[in-house]
Amino acid sequence: MEQQKQIMNRFYLFVLGLFLFAFVLIGKLIYIQTQEGDYYRTLAEQRTVKNVILQPSRGNIYSDDESLLATTVPRYEIRWDAKVPSEGAFNQNKKELAKGLADVLGNSANHQLLTLERAKRKGNRYTLIGRNLTYSEYKQIKTLPLFSLPSLRGGLIVESKLVREHPLGKIGERTIGYEKRDVAGDYLRVGLEGAYSQYLKGENGRRLKQKIANGQWKPINDSNEKEPTEGYDVYTTINVNFQDIAHHALLRQLEHYEADHGTVVVMETKTGAIKAISNLGRTAKGKYFEKLNYAVGTTYEPGSTFKLMAMIAALEDKVAKPQDLVDTKKGILTFYGKYKVRDSKKGGYGLIPLSKAFEVSSNTGIVQLIHSNYKKQPRKFIDRLYNMGLNEKLGLAISGEGQPRIPYPSDENWNGITLPWMAYGYGVELTPLQTLTFYNAVANGGEMVRPRFIDRINSLENETVKHFEKEVINPSICSQETIEKVQKMMFNVVDKKWGTGYAIKDETFTMAGKTGTCQVDYTSDDVQYISSFVGYFPAEKPEYSCIVLIYKPNKSKGYYGATVAAPVFKEIAKKMYYSTPVEMMVELDALEQSSEDNPSVEELVLANTIPNLKGMPAMEALSLLEQMGLKVTLKGSGKVIRQSIKSGKKVKPNTTILLELS
Repeated sequence: MEQQKQIMNRFYLFVLGLFLFAFVLIGKLIYIQTQEGDYYRTLAEQRTVKNVILQPSRGNIYSDDESLLATTVPRYEIRWDAKVPSEGAFNQNKKELAKGLADVLGNSANHQLLTLERAKRKGNRYTLIGRNLTYSEYKQIKTLPLFSLPSLRGGLIVESKLVREHPLGKIGERTIGYEKRDVAGDYLRVGLEGAYSQYLKGENGRRLKQKIANGQWKPINDSNEKEPTEGYDVYTTINVNFQDIAHHALLRQLEHYEADHGTVVVMETKTGAIKAISNLGRTAKGKYFEKLNYAVGTTYEPGSTFKLMAMIAALEDKVAKPQDLVDTKKGILTFYGKYKVRDSKKGGYGLIPLSKAFEVSSNTGIVQLIHSNYKKQPRKFIDRLYNMGLNEKLGLAISGEGQPRIPYPSDENWNGITLPWMAYGYGVELTPLQTLTFYNAVANGGEMVRPRFIDRINSLENETVKHFEKEVINPSICSQETIEKVQKMMFNVVDKKWGTGYAIKDETFTMAGKTGTCQVDYTSDDVQYISSFVGYFPAEKPEYSCIVLIYKPNKSKGYYGATVAAPVFKEIAKKMYYSTPVEMMVELDALEQSSEDNPSVEELVLANTIPNLKGMPAMEALSLLEQMGLKVTLKGSGKVIRQSIKSGKKVKPNTTILLELS
């Protein structure tokens, strides 16, 4: 009886415990519903529904003839879930699948087959098939046996991303630039991509997605859904043909002279439009690529090219005339008994006019001109240089412009040799583009214009959002009388036998400019050199100005500006001069007759010449180009509206061409 009573007591305690547990549980549920319900409902929703940010397609960057310099294209990564297809389906299709993958991706069919069989045997659910694939490669893979099936039957996994590509390759890469985000979330903006990112980047979109079976997410309708807005297109002033000429002319000379680096800039005289810019640096293996934008960001002592600035200052202040005679002191000028200025010609040039001292680039002659006239009033000379804007940045949109350095008499480090050393380009610093801008002003009759890289920015509807006009920095750097005098001197540098640039004289067109040879590391035992040439062409009616700077050429092969840099200037000038179309009147009958002789698209394809693809359906254009053995990248869908390689150009197999579709 006692035992039965104990059992009943335990039972009652158990029931009471269950009752208390149920009471607490119900209370907790009521509390959650009333007090924490919103929190848990939000948490559940976050785990099953999410707002996905849709990245916009970045706007394109074009050259002046609308050739693509930078564009955003989709790239695909293909993976395979080997557990999805059945053994029977896999064995039936594996050989044909392997052969198809080999045709698209390379490697042998046997290699592809072994990869597939290994993945199937191990049950790998994320086997890499190929990455960084173009749209056409992705579409080809989608048609292969097994992979053409829905993903739940064939196991194909496709991931895409947008990447920035430069159809011209490495040419002008540093000027085109990039925008990157670091681990801290800060943006590094370089070149045109960075300077005009606000226009190029577009606006993010958003889309609501819900989690479904197998961990996948599907889009769901939502009133707040927003499609991404593509960025605006930026049209530069760069000319693809001129850029190619400048790049290869500089590259050949750098390779020949084994120089550390070099830069070339070509500017349109009247407008300041940059038509070509190349910056090439040497790697440890002796190869060259666009390491830094030397033209914009690096300052150098200009050496003899600064003699133009010194000469203009003296002529403007009327302390001397071009015909005044100067004694070159047998090629050596000594200050304070130990500091020497030497001419490149041993024994000097004798007694010569100041104009000729400039043309033969006599250091002793120009130094005497400045020192004798300004030693008691150095501020007058420096103020003249400042008045011409040489101490100011150009104010470029591209970030990283170097700060020019023009010493002033009140500076702590100003001393007795600062002024004479400045006269021939030492102790001062300018970027190549700052030097070119000054020379361009001389070519432009005294009007200094700001270099510009952009012509316009267009919307998706091809409407101009912003147009960039010519900007005048200084309407007149000096008097017209002085401009005419120094223009004649610069012409004589190339035209006269005694001129330092006479070696590049051409009988078919005229050039004017100034050579520069500046010592580097001159306080050490291993003196190196900067070779440069700055000028414009044609001399009588300047259309373009150009600077060539080559840093630390191999001294055993040459280092004077006349022999290292000037030939690059001539090659660029001559090729540009003869590649510029000449306007001609053509009889209408002759024009109609010539149109009958135009080759057909099929004839162009057979001749490996790019046809005009505009307006052609994408698949038709793709078929034609693949017949030529080209790699095709498609952007968009529909018909061709732009092609990265102009029609009429001969191409080699495996060349990549990008087609923009509407």
